[in-house]
Amino acid sequence: MRTDPNGGGSPNYWPNSFDGPEPDISAREPAIDISGKADRFNYTYPNDDFVQPGNLYRDVMTDQDRENLAGNITGHLGGAQKRIQLRQTALFFKADPDYGRRVAKGLKLDIKEVETLANMTHDER
Repeated sequence: MRTDPNGGGSPNYWPNSFDGPEPDISAREPAIDISGKADRFNYTYPNDDFVQPGNLYRDVMTDQDRENLAGNITGHLGGAQKRIQLRQTALFFKADPDYGRRVAKGLKLDIKEVETLANMTHDER
């Protein structure tokens, strides 16, 4: 049983932007022989994480659904730090520009700043 604060209110997930925990590669399982080596490798498939959510937003949701979605997000994201709001809104913008604009408007964010972040790579953001 733990009796320490167990990290308190710090993030317990990775990646995060609060200098929280990171994976400890020294604790990984050793590679095993199958027909060659089986090990952990960086995922390199050129998948786009924004196509499906953009299609859902544009092609499935009604305008009322989109308005409700943006309202729910701004209600929950409104208490977050501004830099988190900007980064998350940039991801919505990548899925669909209207989606990002609606959330930016609800959070009173500068849409140009959101667009700039949306055009950056994950590492640059």
